[in-house]
Order: sequence, then C-alpha cells, then structure tokens
Amino acid sequence: MITPTQLCKCLGDDTRLSLICLLHGQGEVCVCDLVDSLQAPQSTISRHLAQLRQCELVVARRQGTWMHYQLNPALPQWAAEVIATLVIPAREDLNITLPNTACCG
Repeated sequence: MITPTQLCKCLGDDTRLSLICLLHGQGEVCVCDLVDSLQAPQSTISRHLAQLRQCELVVARRQGTWMHYQLNPALPQWAAEVIATLVIPAREDLNITLPNTACCG
C-alpha cells in the first residue's frame, strides 16, 4: 500500500494533482472527460493516469473502447484524508473545472 513519501511524489506533478482533483467525489470518470477538462493530449493524460494507477491512487475499468477511472476506494484513511484536504485549494490554484461527463456516456 502507498506510503506518505509515495503519495507526495505521486501528487508532486500539476497534471497528476489535477487528475486527482477531477476524480475526487465524482465516482467513475471517463478518460475522454479528463482529456476535455484538462485540454491536454490523451497520450499525456493516459501516461499520468498510468502513474497514478502504479501508485495505487486510482483504479480503472474498461467499458468498450473507453477507460473509466476513479479514486481507489481501498486507499488508507490517512491518504484519503490528505487528498480530501488538498482538493479544494488545489482546484482553486490549478483552476480546475469539474468534468462535464457527457463525452462517451
């Protein structure tokens, strides 16, 4: 399971922190909605999501050709609390708008 050092390293990138902000409290979100929200190439978003999966911060589910991501529900409580504390100021600092979730249905 994730350590505090790993959590800090995983969240130490603006794109990865933005993805966590977009996923927090949203349930599953399609990668297409994440790409749309961050206005970044799908390859960039997918690479950062892969790193977040490797850190065990997010989990994924394939539905047809689309991947759907959510925060890992098995995160230790301390990690979930740290993320919840960071989300609001990070959304403001990074100018994050929550995804429309209308891309692929």
